[in-house]
Amino acid sequence: MGNHGEKLSRLAASDAVTGLGWRYILGEFRTHVRTGSLPLAADVAARAAAVAGAQGHLRMDVRADRVIFSLQTAEVAWVTPRDVELARRISALAGELRLSTRPGGGGDRSVQAVEIGIDAMDIAAVRPFWQAVLGYAGEPGGGNGLIDPLGQGPAVWFQQMDAPRPQRNRIHFDVSVPHDEARRRIRDTIAAGGKLVHDAEAPAFWVLADLEGNEACVTTWQGRD
Repeated sequence: MGNHGEKLSRLAASDAVTGLGWRYILGEFRTHVRTGSLPLAADVAARAAAVAGAQGHLRMDVRADRVIFSLQTAEVAWVTPRDVELARRISALAGELRLSTRPGGGGDRSVQAVEIGIDAMDIAAVRPFWQAVLGYAGEPGGGNGLIDPLGQGPAVWFQQMDAPRPQRNRIHFDVSVPHDEARRRIRDTIAAGGKLVHDAEAPAFWVLADLEGNEACVTTWQGRD
């Protein structure tokens, strides 16, 4: 499948794993396997950890009734053909246990990633405050973002402002969802009292707001290349 360290385009990454039930989100492949019990979840996690070559690629979050998987090649902070192969092996492993990496029914939410966006006039001046108060670390690659070193909290990124906006909220959530679930999430949000504020950059992102004007963005990988 070519160079295992080669960064995949967003389109190639999504196409490679969507049929397996995984989704490409923010430079990672993500999925979850519903197990119904903690002992089985722990067993699935242990088997996945033992897959050859998983070190440096696989992260897991073991919960009472499922395992949440994330794949990324750590040395390049992106997905590569190696991650595609690991996704296939983990999906096959789940199948051997009569489990699945494909989303289930019953309204069960799929995978997503949440980021907090902070508008700032002087990013360099405010960034140390947020790093200290959250106990975060700088993102790999030298960007201005911050990440939870334990992988528990949402990432933080800073958006440069050209002029103060005192009448507009300056902290918002970015909710990155699977590309084929975005429009349903937007419909549900509007039905829950939200309004669509901006969609000129869709399908990269849609800006929505609550009844008091507080904003959140629903984002996908599409429209970014």
